[in-house]
Amino acid sequence: QVHLVESGGGLVQAGGSLRLTCTASGGAFPLFTMGWFRQAPTKEREFVATISRNGRSTDYADSVKDRFTISRDNAKGTVYLQMNSLKFEDTAVYYCAARPWAGVGDSDLFRVPAQYNRWGQGTQVTVSS
Repeated sequence: QVHLVESGGGLVQAGGSLRLTCTASGGAFPLFTMGWFRQAPTKEREFVATISRNGRSTDYADSVKDRFTISRDNAKGTVYLQMNSLKFEDTAVYYCAARPWAGVGDSDLFRVPAQYNRWGQGTQVTVSS
């Protein structure tokens, strides 16, 4: 079963940038749709971005569109989240998630946490105002 580990979180000033990395092991990484989610204190876990198995399709939450970029390297088993122009409201624990391909007819992109069955432990991102 695929195991996910996030890294790259930290403290940054508003307007700054961070790059999160999610490293996968133990599974056929190219067969997984990957997603990034985040959860702030007292809030529900929310969708941030998702990327298709071959990396050609992406989808973003409106709140991060044009500021964040998701990408993946299937040879390395990694998925990235480049976060630019960070805002105080981006402060949260960021989670990487994986969804295995369900076969012919399955969608390429997924926004709902329940559609993913593998999660990392999360990495804290704190943006100071």
